Amino acid sequence: MPRYSTKLNPKQKPKKSLLPFWLALAGLGLVLIAGWAIWGSNAQGNANVEVNGEPRLKVEKDAIDRGDIKLGTPIRDDIRVTNVGDQPLRFTEAPYIEVKEGC
Repeated sequence: MPRYSTKLNPKQKPKKSLLPFWLALAGLGLVLIAGWAIWGSNAQGNANVEVNGEPRLKVEKDAIDRGDIKLGTPIRDDIRVTNVGDQPLRFTEAPYIEVKEGC
């Protein structure tokens, strides 16, 4: 009966585990994603401060006139609202938009 040796051939090197490499790569990826989330969240930038010592709400458009529109036609308008004060803006009530019918 042949005997098998459990010793490695001196010319063969033991295989190294790639687990630490993959863990380090995954960790680096998580750090990059976290950095992008933190610094990318302020991509629009801050508005120029126009009022000191208090928050101030500035609306890009005061009124939107679409003229005559057929009933049932969907309409979409984007309105930019910005805090131009140097203090945090906090709403005490839910903001709302008033829609008026013109004549």
